[in-house]
This record gives sequence, C-alpha cells and structure tokens, in this order.
Amino acid sequence: MAYRLQGPVLEGRLVRLEPLEQRHAAELARAAEEGRDSYGFTWVPRADEVAGYVETQRGRAETGLVAPYAQISTATGRAVGATAFLDPRTLPDTGVLYAVEIGFSWLAASAQGTGVNAESKLLLFRHAFEEWNVRRVDLKTDARNERSRAAIAAVGARFEGVLRNWSRSWAPGEDGRLRDAAMFSITDEEWPRAGAALRERVARYGK
Repeated sequence: MAYRLQGPVLEGRLVRLEPLEQRHAAELARAAEEGRDSYGFTWVPRADEVAGYVETQRGRAETGLVAPYAQISTATGRAVGATAFLDPRTLPDTGVLYAVEIGFSWLAASAQGTGVNAESKLLLFRHAFEEWNVRRVDLKTDARNERSRAAIAAVGARFEGVLRNWSRSWAPGEDGRLRDAAMFSITDEEWPRAGAALRERVARYGK
C-alpha cells in the first residue's frame, strides 16, 4: 500500500501551519496580491485563481502525495502564504518513508523577512525528521531564482547541484518550457546541527 502524507497542525511562535482549506482562500487572495514583484520565478496564484488553487491542492492531498498547508501569522491570525510536504518516497521492501520534499511555498510580501519562512521550515523539518523519522528532506527551486536559493541555503539546506530540464517552468511567459532545478537537502545526520542553528535564527526575530 502506498504511503499517504498526512500533515497535522504545526504550531510555532511566529507561524502556525494549518492544513489548507477553502476557509483560507480569501486571506490568501489578499496575501498573493501584496507585492508580486517579489515572486520572481515562483508561481503564485492571482487573487481570482486562489479558490481553484486551493481546490487543486486539496485534490492532491486526497492522493496522499501532497500535504498542503496555509501559513498563518500568529501576530495577525491571517493566512499569509502556503507551503506543503510532497513526494513521499518509501523503501520498496518495507514501505517505510525515508524522504520527503518541502515545496509549493510562497509568502505575502509583508511576511517576507519576518521569520515566518524560517520558522515554517523549522516546523516542517522537525516534523519530518523527528516524527516521520525520514533520512532526508529535499527542497528545490528554479536554478535562476537567486533569491529563493539564498533563502533555502539560509535555513540550513545543502546545495547538491542543478538538475537540467528537470520540470516545467513556472516563470511568467514560459508556458511549455522546461526549467533547470537547483536541488538542496538536509539529511538526518545533518539535522541536529541544522536544527539548532535554525532555532537560534528564529529566536532572534521579534526581539
């Protein structure tokens, strides 16, 4: 039987991750329109696309291959972005989960640089390594997206290389084109050190 991702509510000081539902759509629609020039090569739905986006992610959740979240700012109680676990990989002989990816991540312009992204990643990493006992967590982005690559590296993930023509491009005006993907990961051996550094980083926000 295939492994099915099920993401519980994950609570932090700056952000709460709630399983994505249509009740988040109105706030996400406002968040998505705050400052779209900050998204670069990351696809983020327009306000009138958010309801469909949520429904698509919920459909993916039904397959067990994606566990989508709304990112809720604890300061305001409002949804300020989205993220997800995806692509669970299991050992063929035992069905044990050994790897998962974090992706489908975006934040409102006003939430960027506030610690929400760092703590969101901390909560997701901690759940993957300490509850699911995975051996690695993947993150990837368009190889041209220097801002995203820097943000991924800043949460402690190690750059592993560029996968050429890896997947469809999400950049505006590039329908039908493929993108090169910059691949990053954290392994279970690296997690104690990476987790400690990330906790220290999160603790500095709001002081």
